[in-house]
Amino acid sequence: MADSGVDPRVSGLSVAVNRLRAELDAYPAQLRDRYAAEEELDVLEEQVADGAPVPTELRQSLLLLVAAVGSVSALSEPMTELRKAIELFGDPSEFRRVN
Repeated sequence: MADSGVDPRVSGLSVAVNRLRAELDAYPAQLRDRYAAEEELDVLEEQVADGAPVPTELRQSLLLLVAAVGSVSALSEPMTELRKAIELFGDPSEFRRVN
């Protein structure tokens, strides 16, 4: 298979963002901060589309998403996947455990 030139971290981040969005869309309960979470997922999708996410902006997005939906146990796996994907863009010691 030929090298596509796509950073695998960006591809992994895209998968994680899409999974969290799908799980959030499927979550039936009312969430006070659903709109904020959806907006932040839009921000992450834009960064992925640009192909060069900025680590500090990724961390900010992660914090906002955790604040919005981090307490929802049904979303813990996709949040963990997203956190791990974002950690690949910087020194993991810079990240606090968010879930």
